Amino acid sequence: MAEKFDNLEEHLEKFIENIRQLGIIVSDFQPSSQTVLNQKLNFMITGLQDIEKCRQQLHDINVPLEAFEYIDQGRNPQLYTKECLERALAKNEQVKGKIDTMTKFKSLLISELSKVFPEEMAKYKAIRGDDPPS
Repeated sequence: MAEKFDNLEEHLEKFIENIRQLGIIVSDFQPSSQTVLNQKLNFMITGLQDIEKCRQQLHDINVPLEAFEYIDQGRNPQLYTKECLERALAKNEQVKGKIDTMTKFKSLLISELSKVFPEEMAKYKAIRGDDPPS
């Protein structure tokens, strides 16, 4: 998969360089540079075709719209990834806290129920496999 991205990146870099050179030729156009201009335009068309071929290889890639919003705002899209990971980590810690609380509650509940209903809790523990039946 990485080679597909590398291939696309290479084609995009070539295309950008060709556009840059085309801009230089156009900004200082001389009739004698018409052949070079035509050649660069043909390279641009070929470059777009190469990028289209790469796009077809990467059709199954999904990019969150929020990443594009970051780009539109002039922010680094890697910040989106970082913030997503930070939110996931915070949610993970929150859920872990809830799980720990429920585990402690279950332990305390079983302990207290064992004091009040020792026979029933012994059967429950035997069914659950927590303790062998006595």
